[in-house]
Amino acid sequence: MSGPVRASRAVGKPPVSVSFEFFPPKTEEMERTLWASIDRLAPLAPRFVSVTYGAGGSTRERTHATVARIVKETALAPAAHLTCVAATRAEIDEVVRSYAEAGVKHIVALRGDPTTGVGTAYAPHPGGYAYAADLVAGIKRLGDFEVSVSAYPEKHPESPSIDADIDVLAGKVDAGASRAISQFFFDNDVYFRYMDKVRARGIDIPIVPGILPVTNFKQAAKFAAATGASMPSWLAARFEGLDDDPETRKLIAAAVAAEQVMDLVDRGVTDIHFYTLNRADLVYAVCHLLGLRPQTAEAVLQAAAG
Repeated sequence: MSGPVRASRAVGKPPVSVSFEFFPPKTEEMERTLWASIDRLAPLAPRFVSVTYGAGGSTRERTHATVARIVKETALAPAAHLTCVAATRAEIDEVVRSYAEAGVKHIVALRGDPTTGVGTAYAPHPGGYAYAADLVAGIKRLGDFEVSVSAYPEKHPESPSIDADIDVLAGKVDAGASRAISQFFFDNDVYFRYMDKVRARGIDIPIVPGILPVTNFKQAAKFAAATGASMPSWLAARFEGLDDDPETRKLIAAAVAAEQVMDLVDRGVTDIHFYTLNRADLVYAVCHLLGLRPQTAEAVLQAAAG
């Protein structure tokens, strides 16, 4: 990923579809921030917006409440995250049914992190779905849901190899997944090498690149360490010396994210998924550079319908 950002991408018909990830708020202040971000980004007509599900189902009620409110109060299509951990099949099936009753038609099915913390050994619940492929099959058994899953361009931290990790992805596709959303990455060549391997394996579903705009380098580095994503030295250099300069950090963050996304689009990517961290301004700016503009409520509904 190098070279100048091309202004030509900012004019004409938007070349990409976008989706946004949010997490359920813990406090009233975080709730206000979340909904201000949703209000800001909704007019960009995302294909869908996803809402995360905490480790061990710790945010189950908050996730459901957030998703239900999106269905009730917006024209957006929500995708509810769901994990295998710390729950029986019956309990998870009940969550799936409750999503269906709330009007949710799209679920992001994940194995989930161990309840003992990232980096510790994962042990399936004795009465639950063991892994993501099992969860995908269970969801498809319960209804006509669209199911997205995760993909790891630099392999899952627990996988012995990238090939073994792609075998896991193939199992999720065989179980009924129709889209994968990638873990974030900062070197686009990593994503394209991964895509070559995925296609060579015969997997043909969309693998949507997940983009994490970096406003806080130390926080992003912590996320990367936990997920197995690499942090290029050039990225660290761009944020060097800005720990006490938040305004400049925002400008650098916008430039870095725009450069990465523009390069992906120039190389043929048509869908982008943003990990928003419940903040809208930087994501909105990058989408603007892509040519996305606020749409009417009808256009948002059309985008959500697919």
